[in-house]
Order: sequence, then structure tokens, then C-alpha cells
Amino acid sequence: MKITETGLDGLLIIEPDVYEDQRGYFFESYNREKLKAEGIDYQFVQDNQSKSAYGVIRGLHYQMEPKAQTKLVRVLNGEIFDVAVDMRKGSRSYGKWFGLEISCKSRKQLLIPKGFAHGFSVLSEQAIVFYKCDEYYAPECDAGVLYNDPELNIDWKIPADKALLSAKDSALPLFKDAQNNFNL
Repeated sequence: MKITETGLDGLLIIEPDVYEDQRGYFFESYNREKLKAEGIDYQFVQDNQSKSAYGVIRGLHYQMEPKAQTKLVRVLNGEIFDVAVDMRKGSRSYGKWFGLEISCKSRKQLLIPKGFAHGFSVLSEQAIVFYKCDEYYAPECDAGVLYNDPELNIDWKIPADKALLSAKDSALPLFKDAQNNFNL
């Protein structure tokens, strides 16, 4: 397994060891003991999966304390542009974002710690996204940031006229106005 730092504290790219031959491939998508040996120790309690068409943008979502979530994101089919925004006041990377193209072919995963907003855009005809969470969904702690906040200036790699969003995601607040109880 290869672990790469992104420049935002705690936000990591994880690439599993893949074994391929004429039959296909095999890899461990998650192994708690191997991650723990690398200093990454989360106990995931909920798995989520979504299927989306090209142009869909989901996010930017997060849960506030005391139900903040760490997420381990991967793609089962297709390709996405996955984005994480540091919401942790006092962090040296507060307000900065990181984006990574993740596909079923690359098999890369993004580990997004508590205190980050998360979203993705679908770059392929469709994508199936799977992610593990270390805290259960709690609607009373649900929060978010508007995907096209000019302060963040995220390039979602989707033309504006092709972007598909939920009514909820279209109405999220700007970064500067978002509810946020993350402090370092």
C-alpha cells in the first residue's frame, strides 16, 4: 500500500497493492491493521454508496461535532473529481481545498479526516462511489458549503451548463457563512 500526503494535514491518498494476471485482479480495498501500522487508525461504522450520471456534483458536505465523520472514498465504477475543503479553524490550510481524480481503474482512495467538507463531480458517463465513515449519519449535525463559492474557486472539471445539483446542494451557504464548529 502506498500512502501519499496531499499538503493538507491528515488528508491522504491511499493506493492499494494490486495483483493482476490473465484472470483479472485482486486487491485489499481496506485493511485496518495495515493502515494502523502506518499510523492511520479509524473504526469505520457505516458504508455509503451512490450512483450518479455525468455532470452530477454532490457536495460540499460535512457533519459538525460531535458527529463529525472521517471518510475513506473510492470509486467502484467510472471516474470522479473528489474534493475536500479544510474547515478546521486554526489549521494552516484552513479554507484551502484539494482535488483528486479517482477512478475504478486508478483504484486510488482519498482519506478525508473530520473537519473537512467533501464533494465530488462525475467525469464519466456514470460513477458508483463508495465510502466508509467512522461516525453514523446525524441529520442534526449535517452542514455544507456551496459548491461554486467564489472564495474557494473550485474547478469541478464540469462545464457550468452541464452541472447537475440537488436543490439542497444549490442552496448551501458560502464558506464564510457556513456553520462550523471545528477548531484545532
